[in-house]
Amino acid sequence: MRWGRETNLLLLALGAMFVQQSFASLGRSLPSVIAPAIITDLGIDAAWVGVYVSLIAVSALAFQLGCGSFIIRHGALRMSQVALVLLAGGLFAASSGLIVMLALSAMIGGGGSAISTPASSHLLGRYSPPKYAPLVFSVKQTAVPAGLLLAGLLGPAITYWGGWRLALDVAAVACLIFAVLLQPMRREFDSDRVPTRQFHLSDFKTTITAVLATPELRNLSFACFAFNGLQTVFTSYFILYLVDLGHSLSLAGFVFAVAMFVAVPCRIVWGWLGSTIATPRAMMGGLALGMAASTLVMGFYGPSWPVFLIGLTASCLSATAMSWHGVLLAEAARLAPPGMRGGATGGVLSFGQMGGLLLPLIYALLLWVTGSHGLGFAVCGLPALVVGIVLSRRPR
Repeated sequence: MRWGRETNLLLLALGAMFVQQSFASLGRSLPSVIAPAIITDLGIDAAWVGVYVSLIAVSALAFQLGCGSFIIRHGALRMSQVALVLLAGGLFAASSGLIVMLALSAMIGGGGSAISTPASSHLLGRYSPPKYAPLVFSVKQTAVPAGLLLAGLLGPAITYWGGWRLALDVAAVACLIFAVLLQPMRREFDSDRVPTRQFHLSDFKTTITAVLATPELRNLSFACFAFNGLQTVFTSYFILYLVDLGHSLSLAGFVFAVAMFVAVPCRIVWGWLGSTIATPRAMMGGLALGMAASTLVMGFYGPSWPVFLIGLTASCLSATAMSWHGVLLAEAARLAPPGMRGGATGGVLSFGQMGGLLLPLIYALLLWVTGSHGLGFAVCGLPALVVGIVLSRRPR
């Protein structure tokens, strides 16, 4: 790839979308990360975290199915700004401490986080050379664990210093500031927008039909269901799991942050392998089997387990369940019909939101009935096992 204007634009787009996705990840995950403090203060049951996360998934599902036309009409950068504003609104709503506002925050913030990935995929799909697309998308998607890392480190620290409401408000202000900073780039990055494009309710059906009609995209959709569902369970319940085992919120947040840090280089490595040595299908099959094995081990956590072994297992799960995005998204953009990168990506990710809706609810039900976090992790790893077996076979 020769250095020139195209490369400069690619790097600028990559940097902007990296920061955008970092804030999106931070904004979506922060309430779950500091959930122990919120639960204690408001006197609610821990199982309600699963309901909160599922509300996010319901909202995200609707937004991802319908965002394709808005990306085409208004531009990927403008919709990235909209995503950040929605996330900020959700965080401000959650900081009120009212139960009804917490539910509303899940719907608003879920919509914001849902838009961020299709918008960034549409933008990077314009500037990425096809050969290097898995690597470029993987670098961009390292923003997700980067945002989670920030949430794991700063969330408990700010909560300890000034309370959980302050932590949410600080994150909201940061989202708003970066939304404004994106504005000077809009002329270039939204130059492909089509102002005459109209939104129709049939767009929801069109998006799903386009994805399911293509066998390769259909396989990606089912993989996304298993992967995103497990990822949502991990980021929503891992810290609660450790706190229930007797560890402090600060220690649990630190272990979580270390695990998220592991995912950053892994995403780049998996993207490089998917661009050079292995096929994206084989990469995702291997990652799926790794997820299933890690969740099985996590099911046996106990109070006597050394923190090192807990962190090691969590890092293995993070290296797989938190590191598949770049390979899958690049493949979705490659297989998308012409002019539908954002819509097709949103369609594939909508199945991920279905996983993000159903698996946390299953986890919450198991936790409520049995009181066992370990059983929830083991059960929620089963879809990844099925996907791993399917993708490890040669396509017909």
